[in-house]
This record gives sequence, C-alpha cells and structure tokens, in this order.
Amino acid sequence: MNTLIDQATFDEIARTNQHFSKAPLAFFHAWKQGVELVGPSLFGKGTQACLDHAVEKWDLCPNVEAISNAIGVMSSGEKVFLAAMVSFYNSKDGGALLKRIGVHGLADLGGLDLQRRKIIAELILNYNGW
Repeated sequence: MNTLIDQATFDEIARTNQHFSKAPLAFFHAWKQGVELVGPSLFGKGTQACLDHAVEKWDLCPNVEAISNAIGVMSSGEKVFLAAMVSFYNSKDGGALLKRIGVHGLADLGGLDLQRRKIIAELILNYNGW
C-alpha cells in the first residue's frame, strides 16, 4: 500500500512540476489575450505594434495610472476584467481598483462573460508572480 501512495504522490509532483514549467508561457499567452480584448492603449507602450511584438509579460505591463483614469467610463464587465488583470501585476493597485468598482470577492467575477472568465481562469491557473 505504501508503494501505491508513494507512486501516487510522485505522479502528482511530476504533474505539478510539468504544469508549472509551462506556466510562464501559458500566463503570457492568456495575458496577451486579455490585452488584445481590452485594447493595447492601456498596456506596455500603448500601441498595437507593442502588442504585436511582445514576447513576455514585461512588454505588456499595465499602465495603472491610465487605467485608473479610464476605468470609470467602461461597462461593469470591462471594469471588473481590467481591475482583475491589474491585480496580477500589482495586488495593491489592483485591489484598490477592484474595491473602487465594487468588487468584494471572487464571486463578483461571476458577472464576466465566458471569454473574460476563461482568460482570468488561465491567468489564475498559470500565475507564477510578476
């Protein structure tokens, strides 16, 4: 019995290691999808060319000041999605944005459409720090 437990534990560790070895690239792809959905003006250098040529998440850092100024005129789904994205970059700034728009917990992400939910889910699943 111990051998089975040990093998199961070993297999789980191997699956976890395999997942997280691919996580940075998967996170970047999900992040880039999010930036494409929102529009590049609030990320990186704020241009489509910057988005097109981005090779890592650092190329598409959110412009938190511009987002903070722009978020007030967006739809509720756009606001929640964008504030959630900022929270991956900087939890303090993202948390303040989420609070400002009335998000109190993960259940409030339930108002997102399927496309935005999938992106946030991929970001959560593959987040390995900024």
